[in-house]
Amino acid sequence: MRMDNWVLVGQSKLEKHEQERFTVGATQVKVRVTHVMLTNYDALCYTGDRKVNYPVTIGRVAVGVVTELGDHCFGLEVGSRVYLNAVRPCGGCYACKSGNRADCTSPLVAVKDFDGFLRDFVVCEYTDVTLLPDVVDDMHALCIEWVALAENIFDRLNLSMGSRVAIIGGSFFGSIFAQVALYHKFVPIVIDNYQQNIDRMKRSGVFFAFAADENLLDNINKATSGSLCDAAVYTSDCKLPAAVPARVLARNKDLVLGGVSPVNFSLDSSPLFEKNLRIYSVSDGFGYTETAVNMIMHGAIDLTNFEKDVLKEFDLGQLLTERAANISRNSKMTVLKLIL
Repeated sequence: MRMDNWVLVGQSKLEKHEQERFTVGATQVKVRVTHVMLTNYDALCYTGDRKVNYPVTIGRVAVGVVTELGDHCFGLEVGSRVYLNAVRPCGGCYACKSGNRADCTSPLVAVKDFDGFLRDFVVCEYTDVTLLPDVVDDMHALCIEWVALAENIFDRLNLSMGSRVAIIGGSFFGSIFAQVALYHKFVPIVIDNYQQNIDRMKRSGVFFAFAADENLLDNINKATSGSLCDAAVYTSDCKLPAAVPARVLARNKDLVLGGVSPVNFSLDSSPLFEKNLRIYSVSDGFGYTETAVNMIMHGAIDLTNFEKDVLKEFDLGQLLTERAANISRNSKMTVLKLIL
């Protein structure tokens, strides 16, 4: 049986290679990949906007089924459904070598630092997959990295219940982030320039969703009774002016540059100084995967308002090109089903 592997060999150059056969070690699992969700990160790697070391297998987010495992693997069995961790410990830092992988100081990212998951089989350490409960279906499991990223951000913000969080950008991650905010009983205020994103937010239960236009500050003042926002998250692929979050934040608050797919932009420092804002970035959900699974089990996100394409046949280059061209609007789940 031929085993396929979608390899990025250069900028906008994909080749389908036959995958080599694997020997499974004592602490390793072999996973048959069933579903891969295309992400903006994959699209930027494909176009060359995100630098990677060629050749590399594409596909940052995937789920699959364990088909083989070593003698020293625990908590898994043949047939277990698993999420393939998009971010894993490096294995080389002091924390990893001391047995504290959860405290890794240099986590590795799929596609950037190791091969992604758009291939028929993956062999990895059993600690680099996460067992999926039966109640978490494949579509929700493919959102684990974004829920984990949102949790990482909220943990750092350390907000109290009722805090008003501006979310700059309403595409896929912004939508997930807003739902996680609602789960924690915060008040998300979504800012986006695409009406379809604003409409979808409101259908998902987000009461405050505004365009980034001349009425934005008035709308924010009305939504917050003139107090402005307690924190803001500028989603990395939204392409809105980077000055927007400074306009809607109160003094001495936090601005997070969050997301896995950063698009280059310049940030005017003057508004940051004027309001004494603290700024930092969060680009992955490392350490929050199990938390994300638990939250999904308890209904943290609802995918009913997302458009979904589950494709058994596909032109991968075309899909990635189209995604890169519409990166700030993307809210559709495009999922490649590898088992036909």
